[in-house]
Amino acid sequence: MNHSSNPFLEFIQNNREDLLTEWTNKMKVEDNFKVSTVISDQAYTNICNEYLTILLQHFRQPEEDLTDKVIAFSHKVVQMGWSLRFISTSLGDLGKLIFEKMTTDHSDEEKMSLVLAFDKWIAPVNNEVLFQYASSWERTVSLQKIALQELSAPLIPVFDNITVMPLVGTIDTDRAKRIMENLLEGVVKHRAEVVLIDITGVPVVDTMVAHHIIQASEAVRLVGAKCLLVGIRPEIAQTIVNLGIDLSQVITKNSLQKGIESALEMTNRQIGSLGE
Repeated sequence: MNHSSNPFLEFIQNNREDLLTEWTNKMKVEDNFKVSTVISDQAYTNICNEYLTILLQHFRQPEEDLTDKVIAFSHKVVQMGWSLRFISTSLGDLGKLIFEKMTTDHSDEEKMSLVLAFDKWIAPVNNEVLFQYASSWERTVSLQKIALQELSAPLIPVFDNITVMPLVGTIDTDRAKRIMENLLEGVVKHRAEVVLIDITGVPVVDTMVAHHIIQASEAVRLVGAKCLLVGIRPEIAQTIVNLGIDLSQVITKNSLQKGIESALEMTNRQIGSLGE
């Protein structure tokens, strides 16, 4: 390919450092320094430099598939917390910088010709970056959602045959289903004999939540383990009594410590102090 047919290649190569400096400064101002306060100037420069490298490679070898490099670049941008609006505006700012510097002494006709060239050479790269950014963002959000679902009902082995499920936050129907699934899978996986459901971090226990807990306890019993409900604060106990909720089929303790002591007794163990 004849590189001279690309009006941007030589210009960016010759003015790369100036473009980098001005572009990163514009980006920091555009974002009101929100990003620059948590990442270093060097990280900023590295990202901008990586984009210019992709751009120049596209200019030199337009037939080469740069998808993998654009995906890697876009993933880094997502990890840095840059919004779609911010990256789109930043790419636009770079385009303006290049255009303004290249057309200082150009006529209107020459400027129009350069606009057409910009659409041909730079716009496709920018479009691919934005497309891959959106894809990377969707993948990241999807993975975060899965992680949050797992964290919403974690099952933690604390001793042989004893596991704890600490619950924090409100429990709705979807989460109750996740709790049930994790409990049953965890009992089998960890060969648990006793499972402790810790509701210390659950702000409200109403009839629906109690119903889900009773169901979970019964399900655990059916797979051959015992279930203890721990972390019942005085205000939660009062609510349970006022609502007439029957937890007589569930073993309850007011703290995780007492629950673990009971679990150890159920598995023929106990906590003892070491002698001198």
